[in-house]
Amino acid sequence: MANSTISMSKIRQILRMYSQGRSKLSIAAQTGVSRNTAKKYMATFESSGLTFDQINALNDKELDEFFGAVKQMPPQDRLVYLQRCFPRIDKELKKPGETRYSLWESYKKEFPDGFSYTQFCFHLAQWKSRVNPVMHQDHKAGDKLYIDFAGVKQSFISKETGEVTEVEVFIAILGASQLTYVEAVLSQSKEDLILACENAFHYIGGVPAAVVPDNLKAAVTKSNRYEPTLNETFEDFANHYGTTILPTRAYRPRDKALVEGAVKIVYSRIYAPLRKKVYNSLSELNAAIWAALEVHNNQLLRGRNYSRRLQFEEIERNALSPLPILKYEFKKQSHATVMKNGHVNLSIDKHYYSVPYRFIGKKVKLLFSGTVVEIYYRYERIALHQRVKSPYNYSTDKEHLASTHRFLTEWTPDKFVEWASSIHDDVRLYILKILDRKQHPEQAYRSCIGILSFAKKAGEQRLISACQRALSYGIYNYKIIQMILEKKMDQYEDSLFADELPMPNHDNIRGEEYYQ
Repeated sequence: MANSTISMSKIRQILRMYSQGRSKLSIAAQTGVSRNTAKKYMATFESSGLTFDQINALNDKELDEFFGAVKQMPPQDRLVYLQRCFPRIDKELKKPGETRYSLWESYKKEFPDGFSYTQFCFHLAQWKSRVNPVMHQDHKAGDKLYIDFAGVKQSFISKETGEVTEVEVFIAILGASQLTYVEAVLSQSKEDLILACENAFHYIGGVPAAVVPDNLKAAVTKSNRYEPTLNETFEDFANHYGTTILPTRAYRPRDKALVEGAVKIVYSRIYAPLRKKVYNSLSELNAAIWAALEVHNNQLLRGRNYSRRLQFEEIERNALSPLPILKYEFKKQSHATVMKNGHVNLSIDKHYYSVPYRFIGKKVKLLFSGTVVEIYYRYERIALHQRVKSPYNYSTDKEHLASTHRFLTEWTPDKFVEWASSIHDDVRLYILKILDRKQHPEQAYRSCIGILSFAKKAGEQRLISACQRALSYGIYNYKIIQMILEKKMDQYEDSLFADELPMPNHDNIRGEEYYQ
C-alpha cells in the first residue's frame, strides 16, 4: 500500500467516510478507488484499534509509514509483541539519559521485523494514553508561572583559590506564552528561591495569578495531596506580590510537565553554549546564561512563525498584574519569651524591643528584615519597631508600658524641678541641689521622687519646712528630710553620716499620684 499511487488525502477521505458509517460501495464510488483497495485500507484501519481523529493527526509521511508497516504484518502478532514490551520501555524511559530512539534500537535487535521508529513512537503514545491518560491543560494568559530547579548543576571557578563552586539552576516558565527565565543561584534555600522568583517577576515585567512550584522544601513545609503547608516566608513573599502559591501534587510530575519540558530544552540550548567557557563568578555565569536565554526566547517555535517572546508580548504581558512599588524584604524569624520589663531580646543583635505589658511572660515570634522587626503572638502582630543593631540597648514604645513604668521612663530633671516648684520655691531649690550633687542620674531621680512623695504623706507645709531646715544645714539627701519629718533631729549628730537608715523601696511608688 505504501507504494500505491493513491494519495494520502484520498486515504483520509476513505477513512473519514468509513468512520461516518458510509457503505463500502458508496465510498468506492465517490472516491474513485476500487472497492477491494478501499476495503484493504478500511480493514487495516479497523484492526489498528485507533480512531479516525488519531489517524488523521498523522502527517502524510507518518500515514504512509503506518499503512506500509501494517501491510507487512501479521498485524496482530507484531503489535501484541510490541505492547508486551511497553511496561518495560515506560520504566526505562524514566531513567536519566534514556531516549525512545535507543530503546527502539534495542527493540529492533530483538525483533528485526518489528515496527519502524515512527510507528514504534506512535503505538507507544497510544498505549500510554490508554494505560495512564493525561488531562489536557489549557493555559490562560497571565495565569500561572511554573518554577523548578534543574537536576544538573552548573559551576564556576574562583580565580584566587581555584575552588570549584557548584550552583543550582532555577527555571521559570509562563504557561500561555512559554516565555522562560533561567538563573544560577547558590542553593535551593528559601532565600535564594525567593530572590530568583522575584527576579523572574521583574524579567517578565509583571506578576502571574499563581506560582506553581514542585514540593521544594523552601516552598512547602509539609506536602499534602489536597492542602499542602506552605513555608511562611514564601507565603509572605507571595502576599507581598499579590499572587498565590499552588504546589503540585507529590510524585505527580505531569502537574508541571511544562517546566519539566523547559528543563530539557535548557540543557540543550543554554547548558551546551556554556561549556565553551570557564566562568570565575556567579555574576559572570549568569551573564552568559541570560545571553543564551535571549536567543532561546527569541527563537521561532517549532512549526510556528512566532517565538516565545513575540507570543508573550501579544497575549500575556497585558494579562499580568503590575509589580508593586517596593521589592520584597526577606524576613527571618526568631522566638523569645517576653521579659518582666516588657521587652523581648532579638538574639542575633542582642537588642531589646518592647511589647504591650499584658504579654509579659508570653512566648512570641519575631519576624525581622534588614530594617523592621515585627513581633507576633498567636498570629496577631502586637508590636512593630525599626530594627536597631546596637547590642544591649532598648527600643521602647511608651504606649506599651504600664502606667507606673511609663512614668518612670519619663523621669527628667526638668520634670522634677517643675514638680517641686508646684509645691514651693524652697522645695525647688532643694531638689536642684540634689540633682547637682548626685553622680548618676537614676540615683538622683530616686532621691527626688522619695522626697517629693512626702508632700502626699506628710503634707506640703511640713515638706516645705523640712526643706528649709535642711537647706540651713547644707546637707542634701533623702535621709535628712526623712529624719526631720520623723522628728529625729536629736539623733542627727550621731547618725547623719551613718548608713544605718536604709533607703526606702520605691518600686511600688506610683509617681503619677504625686505629680499633679
